[in-house]
Amino acid sequence: MKALNEAFWSGRYAEGKTAWDIGEISTPLKAYIDQLTNKNLRILVPGCGQGHEAAYLWKQGFQHTYVVDLAQEPLDLLREAIPDIPKDHLVHGNFFELDGEFDLILEQTFFCALSPSLRKKYAEKMHQLLTEGGKLVGLLFDFPLTEEGPPFGGNKEEYLNYFEPHFKIGLMERALNSIAPRSGRELFVKLEKK
Repeated sequence: MKALNEAFWSGRYAEGKTAWDIGEISTPLKAYIDQLTNKNLRILVPGCGQGHEAAYLWKQGFQHTYVVDLAQEPLDLLREAIPDIPKDHLVHGNFFELDGEFDLILEQTFFCALSPSLRKKYAEKMHQLLTEGGKLVGLLFDFPLTEEGPPFGGNKEEYLNYFEPHFKIGLMERALNSIAPRSGRELFVKLEKK
């Protein structure tokens, strides 16, 4: 398995190998954000990539939006897209070493980019970062797990093993409004911290 470290991800940006980037906010996450009314939510987008979700949130008035990424390149791109976002909202570092409390964490191709050996730790860290009653919302890939990746697949039964100890499962079902290339291959999840 490849070492998924800062050099790996920076290399992907340098080589233009960013196939995970769909060029805009994903349809299911846009629909979810569009129904949010509390603009004071503290929101985290981990492994933000080009930051389409974060940029959309910021432009919709969610001024407490934060991102964290292991590579510097996506943070620079997001800074170009949102010049007025405070620097301390763009965290260059390891998600697993992040401190803070968030009301909402949005998942978009971060989980699937991690080594499957980190999935239990991911669920635990998400639980730690969320405020009481906070939510983890987003998309998880729904296709067979292989050694090749990223992206690394998985399925609902596997994911429930990681999340049920820490979260009330509000929703974990096939996304109905995925983009065409991901149609039938994504689960929309809405999990609330226990």
